[in-house]
Amino acid sequence: MNKKEENEKGGVKGWIDGDETAHYMLRRISALRSTLLVPPLHRVPLRLGNVIEIFGPSPSAKTQILIQVAINCVLPKEWNGVRYGGFDHSVLFLDLDCRFDISRFSQMLTHRIMEGNAIGDCDKTLYDLCMQRFLYARCSNSFEFLQTLKSLHYRLKREKDHGVSVQLLLIDSIGAFHWVDRASMFLSLKEHNRKKLFLQSVSEAVVQDIKKLLQVHPMLVIATKSVIFGNTYSTASEEVNGCSRNVTRSPQHIQYREYMPSVWQSFVTHRILLRRSDDQPVINNSENSSLYVLEWLLPRIGLPDKIIVKDNGVFVDS
Repeated sequence: MNKKEENEKGGVKGWIDGDETAHYMLRRISALRSTLLVPPLHRVPLRLGNVIEIFGPSPSAKTQILIQVAINCVLPKEWNGVRYGGFDHSVLFLDLDCRFDISRFSQMLTHRIMEGNAIGDCDKTLYDLCMQRFLYARCSNSFEFLQTLKSLHYRLKREKDHGVSVQLLLIDSIGAFHWVDRASMFLSLKEHNRKKLFLQSVSEAVVQDIKKLLQVHPMLVIATKSVIFGNTYSTASEEVNGCSRNVTRSPQHIQYREYMPSVWQSFVTHRILLRRSDDQPVINNSENSSLYVLEWLLPRIGLPDKIIVKDNGVFVDS
């Protein structure tokens, strides 16, 4: 037996004879796999480092879903004998369209805490803890977005030094600056100003910065994106300036225009379509509710979910 065969045999034997217990193995696997996603985003197993894109028309409850996922993340698994089923971690929320309503987040968090409390009150200590775990940043343009991404490493490192683990990065409206940047691109071509950032350059910088961030701080990334559905149908894909295309799905024949550059499209590992249902809104106990259809396109899951959006959260329509 040569040296190479001895090393291979020793490696296999070492693995077989390893003293890793089942308890330790489950802990190791759970550290790599995210359990942040509760209904309605529960169909596909995910790992830290995955990038999920939720796209649909505006409004279509995309931000509401982000809020629900964030609340599930910041809530503890158990508090004072009450099981909340949370993930017990912090969340980083990047607001790119500057329309995030913190009062809505507070309202939904309060409702979740009161649901678990036997006396129906909101535990102030638990509420304050959850709010501290919700890290928020607002960006008004692509330059601020890039600056924020570049500074996140130091912010997350500082949080980690204080014992705070951030495992969820939420980006609300990833395409918020696309059309402004597109107009700047044509303006820069007219003025021959090479200092202007082009669409592809901005997207490449965003993707590279997020990749670098995930290498040091493994997180699950969820980004929303607004699109406009068309009324005409086509089976062909068309590239326009290398960054947009028309996509048609069957059997619903839903057509939408993909405007994000290809570098972002290839970066996304999971894609979800969210649209308003053709059915009438559901009315329960004089509470207005909206009905939406949620469908996994990447990976493709044939059976879509119908979800109900109420004041107190998002629920799968059983």
